[in-house]
Order: sequence, then C-alpha cells, then structure tokens
Amino acid sequence: MADKTRRHIPLAPTCAQPHACPLPVRLHVLSRAPLFHGLNEEELRGIDARMVSLAWAEGDPLYGEGDPAEHLYVLASGRAKATRTQRDGQVTIVDLLGPGDLFGGLEVLGQPVQAETVTALTTVCALRVGTAAFREILVAHPRVALHALDATAAQLARARAHVSEASAPVAQRVAATLLRLTAKFGQERRSGTLIQVPLSRADLAGMVSSTPESVSRVISQWRRDGLVEAGRRWISVVDSAALEAIAAGD
Repeated sequence: MADKTRRHIPLAPTCAQPHACPLPVRLHVLSRAPLFHGLNEEELRGIDARMVSLAWAEGDPLYGEGDPAEHLYVLASGRAKATRTQRDGQVTIVDLLGPGDLFGGLEVLGQPVQAETVTALTTVCALRVGTAAFREILVAHPRVALHALDATAAQLARARAHVSEASAPVAQRVAATLLRLTAKFGQERRSGTLIQVPLSRADLAGMVSSTPESVSRVISQWRRDGLVEAGRRWISVVDSAALEAIAAGD
C-alpha cells in the first residue's frame, strides 16, 4: 500500500497555457545566465531590449536538429529536453534544461546548424536573440564574449566527459546522471530529493546511452535497496551517498 502511495508523488504543477514573461522575471533570468554574469541591471535591460520573449506549450519543439543556427535562447521558466538522433535512428537525450540555461547556436560562434532538437517538457518561456542583435551585445559588452568562450570550452569538456562515461557500467552511468539531475532540479522532501522534471525510463536510458530495460532493472533494484523512490515519470533520490559511491565505481 505504501508503495502505491509513493508512485503518486506529483511533480510541481506548471502553467496550463503558454505565457509571456514579465520584465522582472526576464531580468532575473538574465542575471542568472553565466553568459551575462557580472552585468548590472541597466546593462541587463539593454540586453533584454535586444531579445524576444516567446512561449511554447508542453510537447512543442523550440527548434529542430539541423535547423540553421540563427538564435540563442535563455530559458526563463519551465523545463525542456535537448535530443539528438543517432545514426541508427535512436533519439538520445543529451541535456535537460531549466531556468537560466543557455542553449541554441549561432554561426558567429562557429555553429552553422542547430546540433539538437529542443522540446518543451512543460509550458516554457524563453528569451531569444538573433545573430545581428548578439553581435551588438558583444560590441557593447566585451565580457560577454569572454563568457561565450568559457561556455564553448565547458561544452567541449562535457562532451569529453560523456565519451569517457560511455564505457562505464550502466548502474554507474545512471547514478552519475541522477546525481547531476538532483543537483540541478532537486527539491528536498521528507523522504528524499525529488527531481523536478518529468523523466521516463526511456528518457533516462537515452541520457546514459543504454536501453529502457537495463535502466528499469537498475532502478528497480535501487528501489528494493532503499536508494531511490520512483514512479512512471518521476524519481526521488533517497540515499545520495550510496549513489555517489556507485557513480565513483566503488
């Protein structure tokens, strides 16, 4: 009976309809984005004036893999996933996005086409900037150019880390991924840390380059061992220390 109750822990509700982001929200989000770190409110207002606020409903694509790289985005509210299609046709999640995350691409930054498809997991509001406006921002704020270089270097480092993780056992990869998601989307609850993003077994399998069946076996064992609680599209980490040990290969 208790098991059935755990399966019905809800994620935080989101807005039912797409909406525009008010100025205070936009400024707060821009201040949190690493690309604009260190800029004062007046400077952020100038950047906001060059951006467009847009919204999407759950399930809508923000852009597609292979589309011309003409825009950068900063997520203001909601959750989204970035996916890539492999040579065998399998769609793999490469990232989960939350408020403050920068994504998309521009040819001026060496990216001629979008490298992934980004789809709204909930109602999403994002700020979008095009090539011409971004050039204006770089001229007006040279430190943004330095942050853009830092972001590119960090992206390359993550890609290398993902390649090295690919050879690790499935349980180790799942543990490392859940810990990253907990740090980014976790909400502390009495029974553990709930990852506040809709996450199916197939989604998690794509993120760790495995199969839904293999991931389900790992999660089921961890549920029996008391390391996690899980339902159809949610996971709560109960014993983070144990997952850290598994992620480290202990």
